Amino acid sequence: MDWDQTAEVEQQADPPEDTLSRPPKELKKLAREGCWAASRTLRAAAYQRLCQRVACRLVTPDALVYGDVATRLFGKHGASSHPLPDFLGGCSLPTYCLNPHGVAALKKILICIGNLFPDITYSPALPSLVALLLHYSEDEAQCFENISRLIASNAPHTSYIDQSFLAHQASCMTFGDLANKHCPAAHKLIASTSENVFEVYSEWLSWLFRDLPFSYAIRVFDVFLLEGQKVLYRIALALLKQYRLSVSSAQQEGSDTKAELQAFVQNIAQHVTVDKLLERAFGIRLFSRKEIWLLQMANRKALMERGITMVQGRQSFHLAVDMQSFSSSIVSAQEMRIIWSWIPERFSLFPPLLLFSTSEDGCSLQRFYSCCEGYEPTVLLLKTTEGEVCGAFLSSDWSERKKNGLTSGFFGTGECFVFTVRPEMERYEWVFIKKPELAKAMPRSRQRSPSPIPTAPLSSSPHSRSASPNLLTVPAPQRKGRLSPFLAIRHFLLPSKTASMFMSGSREGIVIGGGGGQALSLDANLLWGRTEPCETFDNPPLCQENFKVQLLEVWGFQNT
Repeated sequence: MDWDQTAEVEQQADPPEDTLSRPPKELKKLAREGCWAASRTLRAAAYQRLCQRVACRLVTPDALVYGDVATRLFGKHGASSHPLPDFLGGCSLPTYCLNPHGVAALKKILICIGNLFPDITYSPALPSLVALLLHYSEDEAQCFENISRLIASNAPHTSYIDQSFLAHQASCMTFGDLANKHCPAAHKLIASTSENVFEVYSEWLSWLFRDLPFSYAIRVFDVFLLEGQKVLYRIALALLKQYRLSVSSAQQEGSDTKAELQAFVQNIAQHVTVDKLLERAFGIRLFSRKEIWLLQMANRKALMERGITMVQGRQSFHLAVDMQSFSSSIVSAQEMRIIWSWIPERFSLFPPLLLFSTSEDGCSLQRFYSCCEGYEPTVLLLKTTEGEVCGAFLSSDWSERKKNGLTSGFFGTGECFVFTVRPEMERYEWVFIKKPELAKAMPRSRQRSPSPIPTAPLSSSPHSRSASPNLLTVPAPQRKGRLSPFLAIRHFLLPSKTASMFMSGSREGIVIGGGGGQALSLDANLLWGRTEPCETFDNPPLCQENFKVQLLEVWGFQNT
């Protein structure tokens, strides 16, 4: 390895002998603080021990297997005559300053992985991970054994390496969901300047394991081995936040956002040190590992409904909705594109479908219900006679209002949000997304008890569906099986019910948001409404407080 090219300043002082024997919590702290960088010897020992601790499948190829397979495949001719595995999908081969012998070893390891793990169909990050690990391995065989353990990991709710186009796309969607919630300023900038927001976010892993300089990438790898994929989301979000701080809207106008982000990450040392980047990353309050895993599984299911399978390689797959054919009496295609960028990725896979419009269906609340029931989620758009435009993303089926005979109970999940379009575009999410410290995760023993608020499965109706607590909702109108929604409030210990009043419907009208006021309320004739600050979304009035409705539209998601 050409260490002189890495720009990695490493001290060679002997580390304390008990460093790697400390409890996991202390090890995590040491890795985050850069303890492994004290010496190459310590980092190599840490990588070896951490990889050997990974829970993996019983039959996982080891160093001896590598020796046998490498001898059979390459003999005396080396790897030059063998093509690289298809799972690279034509991606570049980052070498991180490996010398020619190291590059040859990298190719041999990748070819052996392709031979011994035929189920891997797409894994663009794998070459970078192998190259980084190879720097700190005794030989090829040890590197192969350790990367095999990461590939074969079977730890619950933990993932190290995506191994299919389906898993890769689901991870990209999950990052998009997290960026939407945790980096609203950067997300808004990207949504307003990019034709396809998802295409920008689909590069998130490449930012970390292709574009970052070696001295940054290896620090990311330090914490990745201890904490799994969740830590990668944190660091990519921190990069996105730093990008927004460093780039003005004027600079971004008309530029190639994808290329700009890549260049920014490649030159990250000009903007922030690796220690400060990691500090900011670990200051981001993400969902729990289990919640992120559930979100990723929901995204995978939505992709499968679009025909993406486990066995296929990379394909041209456009997730963004084609707004060229979009037509609304309330918002423009550009405005709808930004609204669409706010909704969870698994729903934005599906094109918008107009369910109800006062201009076509009349000002009837019963007609509103009959047109919208059976669709989940929905987007409500409203234009006042003063020309102001606002709305809401509503995660639950309006038929939930009938549950248990209630006509005015609140329902919905923490994915609901309200927004303004004109005069300015702004989104107001569930208060606990912005301030997660206000709520605590529900203990498992409490999660089994019936929820005191209306978030249980629907009662029997033409669109009723059974619920499973382990999966998330994906859009499928009138489908047979309903999946439990993400951010269901039964998973949280809330200080007050007034902070979880998402949506409610009765014969007298509809209400969105509650606690100290109602974010949006409409009367039974869908003609008059009111908007106020409320505790659920911590929003200001969305338009003039008392308003008259000029037009109302409800959009669903077409599962084609």
